[in-house]
Amino acid sequence: MTPAFPVSRPRRLRTTQPLRRLVAPVTVRPGGLVQPLFVKEGITEPQPVGSMPGVVQHTRDSVRKAAAEAVAAGVGGVILFGIPAAKDARGSAADAPDGIVQLALTDLASDVGSDTVLMADLCLDEYTSHGHCGLLTDTGEVDNDATLDRYAAIAVAQAIAGARVVAPSGMMDGQVAAIRSALDGAGFTDVAICAYSAKYASAFYGPFRDAAECAPQFGDRASYQQDPAAFAGDALREVLLDVAEGADIVMVKPALAYLDVISQFAAAVELPVAAYQVSGEYAMVEAAAANGWLDRDRTIMETLTAISRAGADIILTYWATEVAQRLS
Repeated sequence: MTPAFPVSRPRRLRTTQPLRRLVAPVTVRPGGLVQPLFVKEGITEPQPVGSMPGVVQHTRDSVRKAAAEAVAAGVGGVILFGIPAAKDARGSAADAPDGIVQLALTDLASDVGSDTVLMADLCLDEYTSHGHCGLLTDTGEVDNDATLDRYAAIAVAQAIAGARVVAPSGMMDGQVAAIRSALDGAGFTDVAICAYSAKYASAFYGPFRDAAECAPQFGDRASYQQDPAAFAGDALREVLLDVAEGADIVMVKPALAYLDVISQFAAAVELPVAAYQVSGEYAMVEAAAANGWLDRDRTIMETLTAISRAGADIILTYWATEVAQRLS
């Protein structure tokens, strides 16, 4: 029997790739991707990271080439993580004028500073001898308030070197306010803060700790990072505090296991929401693809699409340059 009125058939809009592309409500934009880059002091050749196939610890020269490649591909930004030659209890290299990230930022500001967004990770774990994200008390606990002073100094050093966005990832209470005050006081009112508002104490960080050489020498970071079992309301309280303190972008890390949190952030705040597709997510896909268990390219795009669909405006991913090249 013929219906009295036309019946919509959703499959009509899925019959060809051009039709699917035309009506797709979610797209992965090259300009919304950020390429993380590791730069290590004291090496003469890039060093492969065994647990992250295709990722290297860069030299000061090779990171310039990698950044130029990312910019040519159309990525929205690059974020630098530094590995110093020497570490100490206070992470002195993190804000030293001749620290590896400050030197690399100066290079990149000259090379591509007008063509992309230069971001810098702002934390202490890569620089401290103990591997924690802040200064320690005599009893081995992270001293939140003393750490804020270090973060403020690092932010100013990174801004002087050319960072346009600083990204505090230590999950210290009050870190955004301390950094905003320091930047404004030093005349860097236009330098933005990408706050790691919900950084979970996740098992997915292992390969990153190989790359950044920052595994804790004792204990873990569960006392200052978010509990994976916590209600999303805990993360919402964190993000609203960061917004009130002056954050310009808010971040969820990791991405895939916390799509619900990304979605709630997107609904709750009127700021760009970033998500970090972390090293463990990258390594799982690369390992499975190397064994022939997954279609690598399709899996990469599916994961990025899922993160975007959840509400992320910006995605930090180790595939940023590759994906941007594919999409261009």
